[in-house]
This record gives sequence, C-alpha cells and structure tokens, in this order.
Amino acid sequence: MKIIKYLLFLILIAFIAGSIYIATKDGRFSAEESYIIKAPAPLLFREVADLSNWQTWPAWNDNEMELTYLDNTTGEGAGFTWTSEEMRDGKITTTGISPYNQIEQDLEIETSTGKASARVVWEFEQEENETRVTWRMTGSQNFKQKLAFTLQNTNMPEIFEPIFEKSLKNLETEITRKMEEYTVNVQGTTRHGGGYYMYRSTAAKINEVNQRAAELFEDVTNYMKENGISINGKPFIIYNQRDEQNGTTIFSAALPTASQVVTPSGSRVLNGYLPAQKVVKTTLKGNYKNAAEAWEASYRYIEENELEVDSRGKPFEVYITNPVEQENPALWITEIYIPVVESSL
Repeated sequence: MKIIKYLLFLILIAFIAGSIYIATKDGRFSAEESYIIKAPAPLLFREVADLSNWQTWPAWNDNEMELTYLDNTTGEGAGFTWTSEEMRDGKITTTGISPYNQIEQDLEIETSTGKASARVVWEFEQEENETRVTWRMTGSQNFKQKLAFTLQNTNMPEIFEPIFEKSLKNLETEITRKMEEYTVNVQGTTRHGGGYYMYRSTAAKINEVNQRAAELFEDVTNYMKENGISINGKPFIIYNQRDEQNGTTIFSAALPTASQVVTPSGSRVLNGYLPAQKVVKTTLKGNYKNAAEAWEASYRYIEENELEVDSRGKPFEVYITNPVEQENPALWITEIYIPVVESSL
C-alpha cells in the first residue's frame, strides 16, 4: 500500500510540476515567411486584398476547404469562413488596409482545445521591378493549447510557415499567369481620321522600340509643355520604315495636337500631319512583347482578304493605356493601324 501511495504521490508531483511548466511557458508565437515576386506591389496587393482570389493560391486549399464569403470580399470588414473535414473550421476578417503597403487581418480557428485566434499582417515592399511579400502571423495560446502542442512536440511556426511558403510560391505562379494573359483582335478595315502631331524620330531595332520611344515621348512632352502646346489624344508611333526581315526600323514618337504648329528652324521637335486613310485595325490587349503576333495577324488578314498594303502610307501604333498608370500588363491596350489601298474594296 505504501508503494502505491508513493507512486500516486510521485504522479501528483509530476502533474503539478508539468502544469506549472506549461502554465509558465511563453504562449506567444510568431510565424513569418517572405518571398520576392517579379510583379508590381499594387498588383500583388490587390490580388491578396480581394479575398475572392483566396480560392486559388493558398496552400491549405489542397485540403478541399469550402469557403463562404461575408457580404464583401475587399476592404475593411471583408472576410470568409471555411469548413473542412481535414482542417479545423475557421474565419479570416480584414481589419485594416494601407493601399499597396499593408493588409491586417484577424484569424480564428476551431481546435480540439477551443478557439484559437491570431493577428495576420501582409506587407508589400517594392524593390525596383520586384516586390517582397511578407506574410506574418502572431498570437498567443491558452493553457490547453500549450499543453497540446507540447505533447505533440510541435509549435505554430512549424505548422504555418510551410503553408505560408507554399502559398507565396502559388501566389507568384497565379499573378504571373494573370500578367501573361493577352488577346489579339483583328477588327478589319476602317477609316482613321488622321491629324497633326508633334514628334521626334530615330532608328532602332524593332525589339528596342518601346525603350527608345519612352525617351522620345518624354522629350516631346516636355517640349509641348514648355511651348504651351496641348496634347490632343493618345501617344503613337509611326513606322517610317519597318524592316521585319532584319528587325530594324526608323520610327517617330508622336503626340497629337489639335492643329498645325509651326516650329522654329533647328527645333529638336517637329510638327507632322497624318492623313485620313483606310486602314486595317488590330487591337492587342496585353503585354507589348506580344506585338509581333499582332502584326503577323494583321498582315495575314490583309492577305486572306485580298487587300493591298498602301506603300505610300506608314503603319502606326496607338498606345491607349499608360503602363505607369496601369501596372498590370494584361490590361495594356495597343492599337495597330496598317494603311491599305482604297481601291482594294
């Protein structure tokens, strides 16, 4: 009997000691992962801030979670709940938004030891052409939760950091896919009204046109501002010569004006006139790097419809969207115009 009493006494002491150990153990936890993605911060921010996108890239979706959204999916108060046979049920609510820089959220998960809650913070740091995305979760555990994790010999960072890492890689894949989307639409023949424009010209390789044109557009814009000349439309490029075979071109970067402008002798920026003419119009929606396909589609349309390119005319591109204002390349719009002979109707 004494042995049994001693055993019970030792068990009691061990239980009390274990309880004290668990009770005094720091229950605070922090899980964090960072990943650099080659995409603009505003684009990544909007992808994460819109919780309807969370059906695509979070790694926990591998567990066949069923999401139910609250009244809204973006901004403060946005949120969703989920149920899953493999994972515990939970809820995420957006509590703070700092556009393009930070998102704050509350996380609640039902566990075998009760409800667990945590604070979630997303940070987006633009680094030239890349963005560092950081996903951080902090919180604290009650006595039962600390006991459960101690018995399982694991902790919250070990559970969540691999999920964060895989999710951020999935986010990169998804955002890259969205940025790469594009369409080419040959709209056929139409008439372009033409008009006056201010311009500068240079020679370049076709694949360098965008880079060289940006410098010329800036110079023409500054010249027009300095001389009080208003811009009357979208910027465009006129191809004075375009050698597809050798990949070279002589082009003019132009900005439209409402009327003719007489420039002084020796001016670095000149005034030109684009005549009204019949053209084949093609619209590229997406990154300009797909422009070659749009040009090929245009010439294929001309050939298939037995049209004749007007050798006296000069093909041109109009840039409907400004990449500085629209960071998603998938939404860039470029219109291509190729003059064709009027009598080919």
